[in-house]
Amino acid sequence: MEDKKANIIAATIIFGLIVFMVVARVSLRLSKAFFLIVGADIAVILAVFVCLVIRGRYHRRRKLLENKFVSEGRELRIEYSFLRKVAGVPIKFKHKDLEDATDNFKALLGQGASASVFKGILTDGTSVAVKRINGEEHGEKEFRAEVAAIASVQHVNLVRLMGYCCAPSGPRYLVYEFIPNGSLDYWIFPRKERGRGGCLSWDLRYRVAIDVAKALSYLHHDCRSRILHLDVKPENILLDENYRAIVADFGLSKLIGKDESGVITTLRGTRGYLAPEWLLQHGVSEKSDIYSYGMVLFEMIGGQRNVSLIENGIDRSQRKWNFFPKILRKKLKEGKLIEAIDQRLVEAGGGGGVDERQLKRLVYVALWCIQEKAKLRPNMAQVVEMLEGHVVIDEPPDTQMIVVDLLSMDDDDDGGGGDCDHRHYRPKITVMGSDVDCNPPTSTSSSFSMSVLSGR
Repeated sequence: MEDKKANIIAATIIFGLIVFMVVARVSLRLSKAFFLIVGADIAVILAVFVCLVIRGRYHRRRKLLENKFVSEGRELRIEYSFLRKVAGVPIKFKHKDLEDATDNFKALLGQGASASVFKGILTDGTSVAVKRINGEEHGEKEFRAEVAAIASVQHVNLVRLMGYCCAPSGPRYLVYEFIPNGSLDYWIFPRKERGRGGCLSWDLRYRVAIDVAKALSYLHHDCRSRILHLDVKPENILLDENYRAIVADFGLSKLIGKDESGVITTLRGTRGYLAPEWLLQHGVSEKSDIYSYGMVLFEMIGGQRNVSLIENGIDRSQRKWNFFPKILRKKLKEGKLIEAIDQRLVEAGGGGGVDERQLKRLVYVALWCIQEKAKLRPNMAQVVEMLEGHVVIDEPPDTQMIVVDLLSMDDDDDGGGGDCDHRHYRPKITVMGSDVDCNPPTSTSSSFSMSVLSGR
C-alpha cells in the first residue's frame, strides 16, 4: 500500500513538472529563463526516478530480510519447543489449544471423583492425555510450583508431564504423554467386556512389580523434593507398548523436603489401599506408599480385588467378604501358593508359566509391605533389591490384617471404590484375629462376615 502511494505521488510530480515546462515554453519561448526552468525540472524528474529506484531496492531487501527472519523465527520456535520437551520443561498451553487437541474434550479415557482424562493430538502429531482437574485445592502460584517440580522428574517408569493450562477461572489441566495400553487393572482383573486389556503373563507381572518399585524408589529417595504418591493402585499404573509399567498421577500429591518428617494428616487415596496409620490419623510418610504398593502386589498375584463381597446380606452385619491377603498368608503356611494365584495363569500354562521362586519372593515382599507398624516395612530401595534377588528375604512376621470400615461413607451405596474424602467419614478399626473362619466348605478363599473392612 505504501509503495503504491509513493508511486502515485512520484507520477503526479513528474506530470506536474512536464506540464510546467510546456507552459514555460509557450510563455517564455526560448529565453534564458526557459532553459533554466527546463534544467531544474529535468533535475527534479531524475531525482524522483532515482528515489523510486532506491526505494524499490530497499523494499525488496527489507522483504527478503523479513522473510528470512520469519523463517528463522519459525525454526527457532520449533527448536525451542523441541528443547523444552527434551529438557522436560512444561509448556503452558492455551485452553483453545487443548480444545482443538481433544476435539472439544470428546475423547474421554477415564473419569474419577476430582478429574477426567481425555485423549488428544497436538498440532505436531504428538498423542497426549489431557487431565482436567476440578476444584481449587491449590492456588495458582502453588499449582505452578508443583507443576515445575513434577516436570523436572525424569524416570523411565514415570509418566512424563508435557505441559499445563492454568486459566484464571475454571478447571486446570495437565498434559501428559499418552500411554497406549491403558492401566494395569485392565490386564490383571477378569472383565466381561472384550475391549482393551487381557491377562498379563506372569513374567510381565513380575517385571511390572519391579518397574513400579523403581519408580516409587526414585520419587522417595532420588528427587530434590521427596514426592509421595499417596494413591498407588492398579488404575494409576499404566502399560506402554512393551508392557513396561509407567506410574501416573503422582505429582500433585505432596512435595516434601528431604529434611522434613513427612507427616501428612489430610486424607487422600483409595479404599483398599490406605495404610492403617493414615486411617488412624497418625500421619503418613513414604511408608504409606509402600503399604499401598504391597496391596497392589496381592492383586497382581491373585488377579482379583483384595476385598470382594461374596454374600450380600440385608444389612452390613450379614455381609460376607473375601480378604485375599489373608488367603495368601494361609496358603503360604501350607506351602500351596500356586493354588492362590490367578487361575488364568495356571490354566494358560498348566502352572509351568509361573516361577514359584519369584512367586514366593513376591508374596514375601507383599507381606513385608503391609505390616501394620510402618517402621517394619522396607523402603522402596530395599524392595527393589528384594525383587531383583540381590538380598535374601526373611520370612515376614504374622500381620494382624487390620481392616477398616470405609463402607460407612455417605456414598457407599454403590458398592464400589473410589477416592476417599476425609470429611465424609470417621474410620473404625478392627483386627482379624486367628478365630476368624477362613475356610468356607465350598471355596479355597478366605471369607469373613463383619461390617468393617478396607475394601473398594
